[in-house]
Amino acid sequence: MPHSKTAITRYLPVLMLLIIVGALGIVPASAQDDLPTDPLQRAFRVVRNALEEKYNVDLLYVLNWTFEETEFVGGIDSCLDNLDPTQARGLYYGWRFVITSLDGRQFEGRSSFDTTIVTACDKVTAAAATTTETTDSNLPAPVAGAGAVGGFELGGHALELNANTVSAMRRAGMTWVKFQYRYALGADPAAVAGLINAAKSNGFKILVAVVGSPSELGANFDSYINTFANFLGGVAALNPDAIEVWNEPNIDREWPAGQVNGANYARLLAASFNAIKSRNGNVIVISGAPAPTGYFGAAGCTAQGCNDDVFMQQMAQAGAGNYLDCVGLHYNEGIIAPSASGGDPRGGYPTYFFGSMLNRGYSPFGGKPVCFTELGYLSPEGFGTPLPGGFAWAQNTSLAEHASWLAEAAALAAQSGRVRLMIVWNVDFPLFTATDPMGGYAMIRPGGACPACDSLGTVMGR
Repeated sequence: MPHSKTAITRYLPVLMLLIIVGALGIVPASAQDDLPTDPLQRAFRVVRNALEEKYNVDLLYVLNWTFEETEFVGGIDSCLDNLDPTQARGLYYGWRFVITSLDGRQFEGRSSFDTTIVTACDKVTAAAATTTETTDSNLPAPVAGAGAVGGFELGGHALELNANTVSAMRRAGMTWVKFQYRYALGADPAAVAGLINAAKSNGFKILVAVVGSPSELGANFDSYINTFANFLGGVAALNPDAIEVWNEPNIDREWPAGQVNGANYARLLAASFNAIKSRNGNVIVISGAPAPTGYFGAAGCTAQGCNDDVFMQQMAQAGAGNYLDCVGLHYNEGIIAPSASGGDPRGGYPTYFFGSMLNRGYSPFGGKPVCFTELGYLSPEGFGTPLPGGFAWAQNTSLAEHASWLAEAAALAAQSGRVRLMIVWNVDFPLFTATDPMGGYAMIRPGGACPACDSLGTVMGR
């Protein structure tokens, strides 16, 4: 199954080449050692260099080039003829490029996401099928309402809006706060009113993330969807600024085992979108951000869950793009700067990198903006205890890096033109347990210091 399938063709009319090649990042060979930080542009240049060397061809100016983020069935070297199987490299996901030269010849090259593994192919293979936006015939027509209009904004997930937290968020240039509400059957939307009022009274816009019970959903799927959607309609009437519909529905911790599928989630999203827009068309509807993961391997899905890219492709194919204003996305496992496209000691899996993670969420939904409803960096500094085993990958992340990388991520998100909202995970959670060191993600550190408040505030013009 393709991995975050993206196919975009960029045409360069020959007569205009000298004018617009710069927009594509195609530069003279003498400047190619100056590789860009954008993961896609970096991979393109590395692949182009490899093809030029192999075929002794000049690909400085081309008719067009295409790319996709995909699975290499058989491995990255499967496009080579007469390959010794013992020499094949075990890389199965990355970028695939097809470049058409000025004389009409086509060349295929492949790259790992971090550009450390590159193959100049012997042939042009068939492209992976691109994700197409269709609509499940069983889904209702979407109700009209305002979309995620406006420029980039920053917020934080807060435990409570006390004076210290409010002060820290303002220092950081945040204008949004996120609260999560756990819904149970029979709950009254009025239970959310206090959260909304707290945000508004402190001058913040509010994102309410509502997640329900996997066991209740699994017990009576169709009935639960309608009840849950009606609850969200009641919340929308209380005038929040945005609602996130569920949380990490691609794993069985948050969705019934055996029913994890983007199409199933699209049914809940469609009912919720219509209920929200029917009560308050101005509320931004954000799809439930999936958990970033490659845990489910090449198959993409098991009874316990789905890789996030596969899940979002399933959503798109079911028509979920018609029922969201903003694509919910999480990024919480970075241990290198967000501008980096390689150098992660764990490897080149795309969920490790800010740039490829953004592409992963943006690509399937036809240009809908991304809302990072959880973006954070984990550092144990200041807690006096090592991270638990499941989080040991972040043991060496310093507090200075934590602050710097949050600011850099905000700057890149704002500059991308693809991100409407970035919610920092988190502002003020103090807990640091043997199973969940959420305090290590917090901006406010033990003792009350908040380096990230100042670094983010600088980026946001505070």
